[in-house]
Amino acid sequence: MSGRKNFVIMFGFATAVSLISSAVTAMLVSCHYSRLPFDLVNAICGEVLEQEPEMKNIVSATLKEYTSGKVDGAATKDVLSVLGYRISDFSDSAITYHILFAITGFLTGILLFAVTFAFRNQAEAKRIEGLSDYLEQVNIGKAVVLSVSGEDIFSKLEDEIYKTVTFLYQTKDAAVQAKNDFAENLSNIAHQIKTPITAISLSLQALSEMPMKKEYEKGKMEQIKKQLIRLTHLEESLLVLSRLDAGTLMFQTEDVDVFTVLVLAADNLQELFAHTGTSIDIPELGEMAVTADLDWTMEAIMNVMKNCMEHNAGGTVHCSYGQNPLYTEILIWDEGTGFAKEDIPYLFKRFYRGQNASAGDNVRSSGIGIGLALSKEIIERQNGTIRAKNLPNSGACFEIRLYKQ
Repeated sequence: MSGRKNFVIMFGFATAVSLISSAVTAMLVSCHYSRLPFDLVNAICGEVLEQEPEMKNIVSATLKEYTSGKVDGAATKDVLSVLGYRISDFSDSAITYHILFAITGFLTGILLFAVTFAFRNQAEAKRIEGLSDYLEQVNIGKAVVLSVSGEDIFSKLEDEIYKTVTFLYQTKDAAVQAKNDFAENLSNIAHQIKTPITAISLSLQALSEMPMKKEYEKGKMEQIKKQLIRLTHLEESLLVLSRLDAGTLMFQTEDVDVFTVLVLAADNLQELFAHTGTSIDIPELGEMAVTADLDWTMEAIMNVMKNCMEHNAGGTVHCSYGQNPLYTEILIWDEGTGFAKEDIPYLFKRFYRGQNASAGDNVRSSGIGIGLALSKEIIERQNGTIRAKNLPNSGACFEIRLYKQ
């Protein structure tokens, strides 16, 4: 219902209340003043008869003629004016009563209007509160079917809110279904990759047991091994990503020591560090505990360390950590040339490979662009953040913050 129609209804209701109040006031005034002439005539006649009892017949005959409407000319003469009286001499109290009753009627109408307006505002406030509560339930995912509360100015709004919420629920369900379908497809692809990987592994094992006739055949074997390792890593990463997307990867949170996590991650990469001639520095800065999943947090840090190693072959990967009342911070940086400025916004995007990824370096070009994306997913699922930056004196730095619950 529009505001204009609502105003017209309210104006009509207020007018009706005022008219009823005026009618009641007029009736009360009429009842009151209908007795005044009788009281006045009664007082005059009583006083006359008290002074002149013999005038009783004359007074009675005059009153009878007046009440029957048969009054002669002598009786209609303006005797009071001749005696020096005016109408105002007999109406002062009447005017006072008229004003009093008029004010009473007006105040009664105003009071009724105020009560009606307050009741209407209270009803509107209640309706608004009901709709607000419903929207709060929608936000926390506990909304029930919106019940119809009758036809009023909020009925259209209520109907539109219900339509919008229904559409949002349908959209959400469709999005969740699409996400689950994507995760399932990704998982299926990862499983399909496993079949040729297994076949290649068996063939490679058989070839390794055979004597090689030419030196280039051994080189080919090494290339096959590298590609096989790369495919295996891709298959494992895709499986993990599909579980993350579907929300089926559960984290087992516990209090773990930061130094322990860093050391375990470095130990798992020890063979790669030795192969590239890269060292790692993890200072022991005292016991600092974080609430996280040990295995998956270690997996995220391994991917970060591996990235620093790939861009810092032959150098040193440094680690540091600290803690404050809000979060625990872990810094991992290298001594390389750092990130290309245009790459930084996309480093944690899936399958993104920076400008230096195909620079001809075997270590760098072996990346598939999933490691950092996986680390970001794992850290953020544990109430943390991760970002990358370049150090002032060259070198890439990763900043991991795990916030306290």
